[in-house]
Amino acid sequence: MLDGNLKTQLKSYLERISQPVEIVASVDDTDKSREMLELLTDIESVSDLIKIDVRRDDAHVKPSFALRQPGTEPRVRFAGLPMGHEFTSLVLALLQTGGYPPKADPAVLDTIRGLDDDYHFETFVSLTCQSCPDVVQALNLMAVLNPKVRHTMIDGAVFQDEVERRQVMAVPAVFLNGKPFGQGRMELAEIVAKLDAGSAERAGARLRSKSPFDVLVVGGGPAGAAAAIYAARKGIRTGIAAERLGGQLLDTVGIENFISVRETEGHKLATGLEQHVTTYDVDVMNMQRAEALVPGELIEVKLAGGGILKARSVIIATGARWREINVPGEREYRNRGVAYCPHCDGPLFKGKRVAVIGGGNSGVEAAIDLAGLVSHVTLIEFDAQLRADAVLKARLRSLPNVTIITGAQTTEVTGDGERVNGIIYKDRQSGALHTVELAGVFVQIGLVPNTDWLKGTVKLTPRGEVEVDARGQTSVPGVFAAGDCTVVPYKQIVIAVGEGAKASLGAFDHLIRSPISAAA
Repeated sequence: MLDGNLKTQLKSYLERISQPVEIVASVDDTDKSREMLELLTDIESVSDLIKIDVRRDDAHVKPSFALRQPGTEPRVRFAGLPMGHEFTSLVLALLQTGGYPPKADPAVLDTIRGLDDDYHFETFVSLTCQSCPDVVQALNLMAVLNPKVRHTMIDGAVFQDEVERRQVMAVPAVFLNGKPFGQGRMELAEIVAKLDAGSAERAGARLRSKSPFDVLVVGGGPAGAAAAIYAARKGIRTGIAAERLGGQLLDTVGIENFISVRETEGHKLATGLEQHVTTYDVDVMNMQRAEALVPGELIEVKLAGGGILKARSVIIATGARWREINVPGEREYRNRGVAYCPHCDGPLFKGKRVAVIGGGNSGVEAAIDLAGLVSHVTLIEFDAQLRADAVLKARLRSLPNVTIITGAQTTEVTGDGERVNGIIYKDRQSGALHTVELAGVFVQIGLVPNTDWLKGTVKLTPRGEVEVDARGQTSVPGVFAAGDCTVVPYKQIVIAVGEGAKASLGAFDHLIRSPISAAA
């Protein structure tokens, strides 16, 4: 199952285990069970502290396996084969079960240990989903730390019947004690806050007590990371508040145009950015969503949850999000057939009919990707022709299970009250309405800047982009902006990094030319 190089890497990781770990495997006679046992045997072979206990007659779902310390009940379970992005989740679970200390905010860890109710979490994932491991790893850690918490990762592609029964239409999908708990990416602190109402208030109080920053970066994508690094290198007090460190990179699969890195993946680059930021003296405040900007001698950034941060200068790098088609049914059926990430949610539609809305590069790439999983893809483009690169269009047209419809305006996503069952589009030339029966709709029509919280404060374009000058300065003195939330054309990672550095240098230049107030 594991090649020689991966076994060598795994061996070096598992040398950090200090306590015995038992892997309790629940198997039957299927090929998937045999594959799982092959994986577990490879893992056992690289560490003397890991042993497998194979069971064929227990009541647990098969194939699955659980981790435990000898003499204890297992609290971390993997249903299916945790390869792909979930292999890291498995390695971390082995390390933490084996006594390796977790890396997380000590206050959050203390809150987890103090949870007193019984919590049984189940997370449905797909192995191509880049958002799923964050959720799986957070819940696994909670189960390792607290004997009242249990967690099971479920590979939706293996347990399709269960996916249908639970009506899971997007991953990650988290259930708590059999009931829906959360959908999409969630960080450890966010999960804990949902379980412990007082944690958000305590976090807000900690933020309000922080001294003013010289430079406060709002946003944690490539532009925000570059801005924070450049500011910290100047030796000034630097903070970065981000809704999620990594930004859009966490939703990106393959990256082949970041100069000097021939090929990588979004989550790997995001991890690299975070590691680079944290090598400097930067106050990193993750899971913080900005809600308002208040100009003044000291600029204030108000955060969701009641936190307030103050700074002499602010760099806005809040990026952008998926653009919606804004038709009836889209929001009603989001995560119930309407999706925005084909890499994450595509495996849930295996063997079904789906549509992709959008004929640019992202739409055509999504259709090509989905065509290998689903029975049929209908691509709908508003323009009279596809706008994607020629090589992508040629590849798309070579696929036998793809229908391309151009000059079409999507007017409605239909459903049965529980899930999507079709879309309606209008032929822009004839005006005729057409219905396509399907199980899923993937929206791929570009991005919209995350600047709603700035309306009425800094000057925005009609499209909501922040207007900046050559130094990244906005219309408000001391407030700079960079990356995909600004008017700078060509929304590319490499451009965002450069713009973040430029805005940071602009902010530093502003600071050294400004008098330091008594408040600062």
